[in-house]
Amino acid sequence: MTFGTILPADWVVLMGLTAAALGTLAYLPYLRDTLRGDTRPHRATWLIWAVLSSISTVSQAYEGATSSLWFSGVQSGGTIIVFLLSIRMGMGSYLSRADALTLLAAVCGLGLWYATEDAVYALTISISISALGGVATVLKSYREPGTETLSCWYLNLAAAGIAVIVVGEVNWVLLAYPAYLFGLYTAIITAILAGRAAGRTVTARQAATA
Repeated sequence: MTFGTILPADWVVLMGLTAAALGTLAYLPYLRDTLRGDTRPHRATWLIWAVLSSISTVSQAYEGATSSLWFSGVQSGGTIIVFLLSIRMGMGSYLSRADALTLLAAVCGLGLWYATEDAVYALTISISISALGGVATVLKSYREPGTETLSCWYLNLAAAGIAVIVVGEVNWVLLAYPAYLFGLYTAIITAILAGRAAGRTVTARQAATA
C-alpha cells in the first residue's frame, strides 16, 4: 500500500517542498524572538536535537527517503542554528554528565549502523534519545509558556504532518522520524496552551532575571 496510488508524483514533490518551506518559516519567528530575548531555548534540549536530528536525516537518506527528506534537512539545520544561539541567549545547562551519556548513546547507534550497515539502529536510538531530550522542553513549555514561540510549533506541526504524507509508502523506517516530530510538536503545543490556561505568565525576560 502506498500513498502514490492516491497522490500523483508531482503532488508528492510539491508537498515535500511545502513541508520544507513551512519548516523554514517555523524557525523564523523563533529565531527572531530568541534574538530579542523573548524566547529562551533550553540548551541541553537543542544540543541533543541538533546532533540527533542530523543523524536521523542522514539515516533516512541512507534508507531511501526522497521528498520527505527536505523537511528533515530543514529540521536539522534549524536545530543547529537554535542551539548555537542558545549558548548565549538560552537557559539551562548543557554538556552535563547526563547530556554526555546521551550523546555517547548516539555514537553507539552510529557504531551499530557501521557494523551492521543498517541505519535502523541509528535512527531508532536517535528518536528514542531525542524524545527524552524533548521532555525538558515540554516541561519548560508548561512551567514557563511565555518563554516559547507558539507560532513556531504550529508551523512545525503542519510541516511534520505533511512530511508524514509525502513519505509515499507505508515504510515504518521512513515514517518514524516525521511521525515522531508530529507527536513531539503536539506535546509542546499542548504544554504551552495548558500552561497559559493555568495562569503561568512568566516571560522569557522574567525567567532570565529570576
